[in-house]
Amino acid sequence: MTDFHGVFPYLASPITPDGAIKTDVLATLCDDLIKAGVHGLTPLGSTGEFAYLGGEQRTAVVKATVEAAAKRVPVLAGVASTSTADAVAQAKSYQALGADGILAILEAYFPVKDAQVEAYFRAIADAVDIPVVIYTNPNFQRSDLTLDVIARLASHPRIVGIKDASNNTGRLLSIINRCGDDMQVFAASAHIPAAVMLIGGKGWMAGPACIVPRQSVQLYELCKAARWDEAIVLQKKLWRVNEVFARFNLAACIKAGLQIQGYDVGDPVPPQTPLTADERKVVEAVLREVG
Repeated sequence: MTDFHGVFPYLASPITPDGAIKTDVLATLCDDLIKAGVHGLTPLGSTGEFAYLGGEQRTAVVKATVEAAAKRVPVLAGVASTSTADAVAQAKSYQALGADGILAILEAYFPVKDAQVEAYFRAIADAVDIPVVIYTNPNFQRSDLTLDVIARLASHPRIVGIKDASNNTGRLLSIINRCGDDMQVFAASAHIPAAVMLIGGKGWMAGPACIVPRQSVQLYELCKAARWDEAIVLQKKLWRVNEVFARFNLAACIKAGLQIQGYDVGDPVPPQTPLTADERKVVEAVLREVG
């Protein structure tokens, strides 16, 4: 079984006003994150604005990330679609570009029943030779992954993990209890990472790690060493970042944070808007606070 673990930042997608991906900025960000100690990179997650990018833009993001990572850390490329055929095509394409794994989410315009949700993820995993992590974000989806579907998908030889972006930590424990070692569990920014690590999580995939990578890695290492008292002190500090994201648009927050740190990532893709000057000051203050 592939041992994905640790901190996987959800990468921002640097973009010009006319829609060109700033591959040089993305490459620099990837290199800096790897040097900061992150354990993997995830292009085209929620923070990467996957829902707002076209096919050519998505391909450019994955290609640039794979090239920048240069096999130093695994790259899990995000695949999302309302259509099974399109999702399969994306997954095959990203494998051909050199991705080390796929992070798959189902976008649903019409609600989809459990059998069809399961079939969607199985089709993606059947189509590639690399590991697949399934991703569910009930706050933004019309069709969630139920515990029964997750347990059945855990038996697929290439489905190795799940990123769960509900804010229900008890649900994560249920997945761990049901699936054991067959399904590695990753937290999202809706969860408290230290708490997820305490119950048996493997790490977290989240946008905040883009702007506080060293502190995120430090938190992971404290958890792995079972130094829980120190971990909780750091976790309380870092939770301020998550609280800001809960107040404002996620991509806008990450991009503002990266701009403050000197990365020319551009604005969120319209109709999203950048943070206002006052909102940006809130992000600046939190970044100063967490060091």
